[in-house]
Amino acid sequence: MQLTKHFTVEELTRSTAARNLSIDNTPNKSEMANLKLLAETVLEPLREAFGHPIIVNSGFRCAAVNKAVGGVRTSQHMLGQAADIRTLSNTSEDNKALFETAASLVRAGKINVGQLIDEYGYSWVHISTPGKHVNNVIHIK
Repeated sequence: MQLTKHFTVEELTRSTAARNLSIDNTPNKSEMANLKLLAETVLEPLREAFGHPIIVNSGFRCAAVNKAVGGVRTSQHMLGQAADIRTLSNTSEDNKALFETAASLVRAGKINVGQLIDEYGYSWVHISTPGKHVNNVIHIK
């Protein structure tokens, strides 16, 4: 199901861990609404500004999938509010450019995020909508 011009429910819920462990990773109504909000207000504007495809490594994770992949128990992924993303090339240089594009959109007030995190030297970028426990955190690990 298409959420925005460039993002689908399928790519935001796809999980190798869920498939390998036979875990149903289907979001409920509230989680689906959060995924739509994430796609519309964060991912799509970022994709438009970046001008190149964005690959979702991990989007929604049900509690069982989150536990299986070692996610924190307060992860916004479990609410449908976060995605780990990368560029098609998946080079640290291109992933850094993706991060910097997102950071510039945040600073310009064009997107509102809860978290924007460079993960492990731009191996991927974690990005989320504002949530109950986070407020505009931009940092590098």
